[in-house]
Amino acid sequence: MAKSGYGKRFAGDENPHGDPDFAHLSPRDREIAVFVDHLDDGHAMSYKAIAAVHPRYGQQAVRTSLKRITATGHLRHIREHLTVEDNSMRWVTRTYWSRTPRSPEWWAEFVRERKGLDVTDQYESGLARAAEAAPDALDEQPSEEPSDEPGAAYRTLADLRDADPRMSLSASDCRSLESLAAQWLALGATPQEITKALTDGLPPAVTNPGGLARKRLEDKMPPTKAKIRQKSGGRRARIGRVIVACATCDADERTTEIIDGICRECHAEIEADEAAEMEGPPVGYVPETFLRDPADDTGSVDVTHWAAELRRAAGLRPTAGRDV
Repeated sequence: MAKSGYGKRFAGDENPHGDPDFAHLSPRDREIAVFVDHLDDGHAMSYKAIAAVHPRYGQQAVRTSLKRITATGHLRHIREHLTVEDNSMRWVTRTYWSRTPRSPEWWAEFVRERKGLDVTDQYESGLARAAEAAPDALDEQPSEEPSDEPGAAYRTLADLRDADPRMSLSASDCRSLESLAAQWLALGATPQEITKALTDGLPPAVTNPGGLARKRLEDKMPPTKAKIRQKSGGRRARIGRVIVACATCDADERTTEIIDGICRECHAEIEADEAAEMEGPPVGYVPETFLRDPADDTGSVDVTHWAAELRRAAGLRPTAGRDV
């Protein structure tokens, strides 16, 4: 299982399990898809983790199949930019699974609807500070990246001039007051409540908006909402931005084009894998290396001898052809 709050997540309502669920996939991909579908919610989703518990296939086979399963519409890796109640920000990568193959348009709408959601129940203190997953891992691993966007507290202060020109704060004022505004947000106040507290009942002329804002932020600080924090089970967190990541490598929409959940480079790998499989030996083919060179035999070919050789080669084939 993955760490609490991460791991396999179902993308939406699903029909009951049935034989036709993955009939559109190749036999191996179908077997791995059925296996993944029956994993518990929260199970680690890296190809290494799945291969470790799958009875038949190893890492490379699982990795290749997961690429094709993703491209078919069953799997997506989505990075969610969280703003936590202490006004810190996190990038968290999650894996969403759908038994029903979804279209690119369906997944695009799913991603759009994630933005703005309260995900307090999906966030645990410390998880998002862990090291980011290795590029070849498919686990839903927490990660942290610096953000070039101003925090909610800073934006609230900077937007005061729109609510009342008398409270136009400079960039220096916003930076120095940001920690106080962040405390308000951490205590449950909304940006609108902060704006109201800083603009209500202003004198006709405000000569020092920064000083007045500081005094009001300090004097009107809301009480600690311990009951709300206890009820939520953790610090409040909300999704501010959502982007799709490649299900195979570390690339995402900020650096490359993602097509059907896979970047162009990984799509090329899928095509190469499929071409190699198409060019592989036909079913029942016996590699020539398993048979003795006929030139080594003198005289006519003994049919009984070659029948024995074919039986010997057939005994070797399962080992030589085993997927790894």
